[in-house]
Amino acid sequence: MNGTMPAPLAGVTVLEVGVFMAAPFATMQLADLGARVIKIENPDGGEQTRATGPLINGESSPFARLNRNKESVTLNLKSPEGNAAFKKLARTADVVVENLRPGAMRRLGLSYEDLKDANPGLVYASASGWGQDGPLAHLPGLDIMAQARSGLMSITGYSDRPPVKIGVPICDLTTALYVALAITSALYERRTSGEGQYIDVSLLESGVSYAVWEAGAYFAEGSVGGRHGSAHQNQAPYQAVVSKDGFVTVGANTPRNWVAFCEALDLKELLSDPRYVGTYDRLQNRIPLIESIERRTAELTTDEIVDILNAAGVPVAPILDFGEVFNDEHLQAREYFWDGDHPSMGKVRQLGSPMRFSRTPTVRRAAGPVLGSSNREVLAAAGYEGEELEALAGDGRAVAQAGDHS
Repeated sequence: MNGTMPAPLAGVTVLEVGVFMAAPFATMQLADLGARVIKIENPDGGEQTRATGPLINGESSPFARLNRNKESVTLNLKSPEGNAAFKKLARTADVVVENLRPGAMRRLGLSYEDLKDANPGLVYASASGWGQDGPLAHLPGLDIMAQARSGLMSITGYSDRPPVKIGVPICDLTTALYVALAITSALYERRTSGEGQYIDVSLLESGVSYAVWEAGAYFAEGSVGGRHGSAHQNQAPYQAVVSKDGFVTVGANTPRNWVAFCEALDLKELLSDPRYVGTYDRLQNRIPLIESIERRTAELTTDEIVDILNAAGVPVAPILDFGEVFNDEHLQAREYFWDGDHPSMGKVRQLGSPMRFSRTPTVRRAAGPVLGSSNREVLAAAGYEGEELEALAGDGRAVAQAGDHS
């Protein structure tokens, strides 16, 4: 941990029954904030992300980043011993997070209703594709399906081409952030009531929550948004434009920035053009406006445009690939990236947390854990000992053939 003060969630214990992205990314946030996150995994190979390449010395590089600062305990939740051990851990936990198919934890006898009597203060969060009820609840739901049903794909891409998904699993990731926010809110409320509660977050509703501009248009005038490439729904110029050697993003979307943009790029004639006088005028005439702008920007390199507009105070940025992002001078100066230790992979470069605290910094401790590496420590602390401890911990496979972890 960097700094000397405890992280904000120090003292909070979280049990994660997570697969792929939503639950693991949510608990990663909690671990960054200082919570003790115990990842419960299938003894037979662990969580599926462990098989995702690239592999380094047999360990998954993505897993080591997605599951940093966590502990791994292997339990077969379908076996009587593993199931009982989970219940025992849950009695003293503050939080349970899961993103199995709706009903899976209930069939295991490990739902919120099953656990809350033994631990009334338990905060229990479920992430799923469509939510825990409703006509779609029983269906499998992955990020791309949520992007499709939420409307996000209908506005992503170009109008004359097929819809595309957003480049990152945005519904998974947003669900995870809502889960983390909801958990911290429930923990805060528990300080007053003394009671835990159940949290239900879906990929679908997380995706729909982004439709702020689209809702404003639809509920005001019944209009349905479409695909505009990199262009903004309601403002122009606010998009990527061509340069001499590629593309650059510009945002001259306020009266002040519009004037400064035109003056800086020697496009003063646009200021007197009646088609572009007001913000709405520029939006309505976006096609000829961008054509005029690109005739000028095509004469300049991306670096030249960035330098010119930065000097004029106009929002502008180059489009970087991730090789450039991961070596970015600004991010390096802010010490965004850090290295987590791993027993077989060595130093594992991590993406930093965007949350920066002046007194209680986020945790920067270790890369994702080796499968079952905390079995003995966690189970012994829960009261297991002797042959019973060996049967559960052992080499992590004593109760293999784990069940509903998918």
